[in-house]
Amino acid sequence: MLNFYKTVDNRIIRIDAPEPGCWISVVSPVESEVAFLTKDLGVEADFVRAALDEEESSRIETENGQTLVIIDYPSAEEQADENKTILYTTLPMGIIMTRDYVITVCIEDNLTIEDMAQGRVKALQTSLKTRFLLLTLLKIATRFLQYLKQIDKISSSTEQRLHQSMRNKELIQLLGLEKSLVYFSTSLKSDEVTLEKILRGRIIKLYEEDEDLLEDVLIEIKQAIEMCNIYSGILSGMMDAFASVISNNLNIVMKVLTCITIIMAIPTMIFSFYGMNVSSLPFANTWFPLVLSIAASAIATVILMKKDMFH
Repeated sequence: MLNFYKTVDNRIIRIDAPEPGCWISVVSPVESEVAFLTKDLGVEADFVRAALDEEESSRIETENGQTLVIIDYPSAEEQADENKTILYTTLPMGIIMTRDYVITVCIEDNLTIEDMAQGRVKALQTSLKTRFLLLTLLKIATRFLQYLKQIDKISSSTEQRLHQSMRNKELIQLLGLEKSLVYFSTSLKSDEVTLEKILRGRIIKLYEEDEDLLEDVLIEIKQAIEMCNIYSGILSGMMDAFASVISNNLNIVMKVLTCITIIMAIPTMIFSFYGMNVSSLPFANTWFPLVLSIAASAIATVILMKKDMFH
């Protein structure tokens, strides 16, 4: 899907056809749309293919007067399971700057592009390509921080449920969050390297206000990396602790069941002896076996309770 936008009177408006100084939003394009970009607009075919590769890592490249910046952005998707868990991952976004256009290429629609298209990003000028790039990067960095806060809230809620649970569901959810943090950390570090290359100013010319904006983006990225490391450490320690708690709870249950089995086995043993065809057992025809079973079971129960075997 191709959409064309342009800043007019400090407002982002949608236009019908590409114009010099416009922004072209490309989301999950079909072959005909890719051909339009490469043949009609002269965009480097390798740049478009790289931006549509899910495994492409963050980088910056220039060729024939065009610049490609691939940046990883966060994505959140609700799973179709009974718990409605949210899966956090990252996907690449390609930002291609040509002489006349700035083009964003995404595998799927995302909130960053939606916010930019609806004018929720302040001071966004489609004709100022470098500033457009930096504002996009700042929006992505902010989205990382927002999702990290959501992960922290989900992990705290899951921790509360784990206090009363012996099931694996909560641990599996924490494992998913820990995996999401690994994705985030890897992508953020890769994004940081790309931003530092941009900061050197060798590939993209930076003006003084652009340098300030880029430094703000780097600060946000570094903060997100630090948050990832902190949350990942907390989650890892929490999972180890609660795995031990669940295992300990299971051991307690097994200990109580074992004690109950021992107590229940005493009457069975006594009545088994008296049920044999042995005539020499004392008081075989009286209530003595029943009284003996109750007394032996009571003594065993008291001994086990004194040893704190039921807790």
